[in-house]
Order: sequence, then C-alpha cells, then structure tokens
Amino acid sequence: MWAMIHALLIKEFLAVLRDRKSRFILIGPPMIQLFIFSYAATFDLSHIPIAVYNEDPGIASRDFIERFTAAPAFTEVLRITRQEQIAPAIDEKKVLAVLHLGPHFSRDLYLGRKPAEVQILIDGRDSNTALIALNYMQSIVAAFNLDWAERHRLPLPPAQLQIRAWFNPNLESQWFIVSGIVGLLTQVVTVIVTALSIAREREQGTFDQLLVTPLTPFQILVGKALPAMIIGILEASFIIFMAVFWFKVPMIGSLAALYLGVVLFVLANIGIGLMISSLSVTQQQSLLGAFLFLVPSVILSGFATPIANMPPFVQELTLLNPLRYFLVIVRGVFLEGLPMSVLLSQYWPLAVIGSVTLICASWLFRRRMY
Repeated sequence: MWAMIHALLIKEFLAVLRDRKSRFILIGPPMIQLFIFSYAATFDLSHIPIAVYNEDPGIASRDFIERFTAAPAFTEVLRITRQEQIAPAIDEKKVLAVLHLGPHFSRDLYLGRKPAEVQILIDGRDSNTALIALNYMQSIVAAFNLDWAERHRLPLPPAQLQIRAWFNPNLESQWFIVSGIVGLLTQVVTVIVTALSIAREREQGTFDQLLVTPLTPFQILVGKALPAMIIGILEASFIIFMAVFWFKVPMIGSLAALYLGVVLFVLANIGIGLMISSLSVTQQQSLLGAFLFLVPSVILSGFATPIANMPPFVQELTLLNPLRYFLVIVRGVFLEGLPMSVLLSQYWPLAVIGSVTLICASWLFRRRMY
C-alpha cells in the first residue's frame, strides 16, 4: 500500500513543481506578503481593559484613578489588592495594563519635593496596542499634572510614570506581526496547494485514470494530503527561520511546542483544502473557494483585530477557525515561552477541526467519484 502512496506522492510533487503557476504560488506570494506585512501592517485600538492596584488610601490617589476609569478609552475590569494578582491578570490576558499606585503617592504629591511615581505594567505581546494605550495614559497623566500644579503651585511635575512592558520590553511591532505571519502564510499556501490537487486532475482529464488504478479512495486522499503537509511544514519552517534570523524575533519557547502546533494546524488546513478540491471541477473554482475561506479566516483569527472587540456571535464563529488557535500557539511560543501543557487548550481544537474536515473531505471525495 505504501509503495503505491509513495508513487502518488512523487506524482503530486512533480505536478506541482512542473506547473509554472503552482511554483509561483509556492514562492512568489509568500515572500511578497512576508515583507509587506512585516514592514507595513498596522493595527487600531478600540478597547483597553485595565486593572487598578492602589496601595494609597488618600484622596489624591482616588482622584488620579478616577481620571482613568472615567475616560472612555479605558475600562476597569479588575481591582487588585495584592502584588501576586498582577502577573496572572496580564498572563491570562484579563487586562492589557495594570495601574499601580504606591503607598506614598498622596504624600509625595502634597509635599511636592519629588514626583509621585505611578507604575504602569502593560502587556507587550501586542506592541502596537501597548504603544497606543501608553499614549492615552500619558495624556491623562499630563492633564492631571497640569491641573494639580495649577491648584497647588508646584514647580515639579506632580506625578511621573514608570513603564514596564512584559514579553516585549522594547515594544517592537514586528515581533507581534511577524509571529502572526507564520500562521497566515502557512495557511494560505497549504489551503491553495491542497485545493488545487483534485481539481487539477479533473481539469487535465487525469482524474478518471487515477480512479482505475489499484489505489483505493483512502490511498488517493493520503497521497494528495502528504505533499501538502510536507509543503506546509517547509513553508512554516522557512518563515520561522526568517522571523528569527532576519527579523530578529526572539523565540523564548521550545521548537517542539511550536511544531506540534504546526503539524496540527497544517492537518486542519489540508482537510479544508481537500473539501474545497472535492467540490470543485476546475482549478479556477478551487482557487475561488480557497480565497472564499481564507479572507474570513484571516479576519476572524485575531491577526488584524482583537477577537474581544468583535460582536459576541462573531466571537463564537471564530471557534471554527484553525488560524485563531494557531496564532495563540505561535505567539505564545515566540513571545511568552509557553510550554505544551499550557497550550493544550489550543492543540485539541486544532486536532478536532483536522479530524472533522478530513472525514468530511473523504466523504465528499467518495460521493463525487460515483
């Protein structure tokens, strides 16, 4: 059986590599998109959930915090009472930033001998969002400084921010964008290559010849899926290599945790691509079907806009999107160093999506054979 699958595997690779259009799809668009997205993509910010950790019982500290909680750009979702609550709040993405006022904030303000320090602990995984949030915070602090100085005639700035970004200390936007491109371009290449596989056979008139071979439908599907899996893993490996050595994105986590996600993600996309290919008669139809899936997939993945900002019914729809889970995996491994045990909640949905789509693709393939 494996000898026949191996022969079909070689045939598929030759069909892809000999076709000029297929070669261009594998090399041209991924390279162009890699550099365009990495250097030109920007994001907007709509909501900023924050937590407040106030150790000062004074009136001045309450007035300072009220300026943040009353601002339309911020929403206080958590009130912290102990130092140990800060790390879980940021790690679990409950809040984007923590506003921390020390026990002597009000005293320093009234004495005016030195600036009263305010600490902002901000999640640096999405550096663009963090920078915009910091700009909003700094404008609020500046307005507070002016108002307090006018009322108390102080020569020094009354409050001073101390900023610390977690996971991305320098707030490099490329770290967030390039890590996401690993999933985006891997999905594009894998889905298109797989979607073209069966449709190419039908269009070129070789599908009937394939059916009269000793290969079973299962063996044909395996022979179609294996080249796409190899191509998808190689594509992901190339982008990971470029991310680390060209764009200098640090990889804090392990390659094993990342590549387990890559394999499951590629399998899920192969199932989707085979479903599209089984329903298509021509390569043009398969390409249209692939882009019909890819565009919503990117929009609903959290790559461009945070999923938390989407309407509730749309957030439920994103649960069917494999790219949503893989972006958490790749950014978690690159920027946070998350181990496999923490990423299990992202692995199993990819495995379920891959299993369901491959079963559906097999059923569609058998149905279109007869």
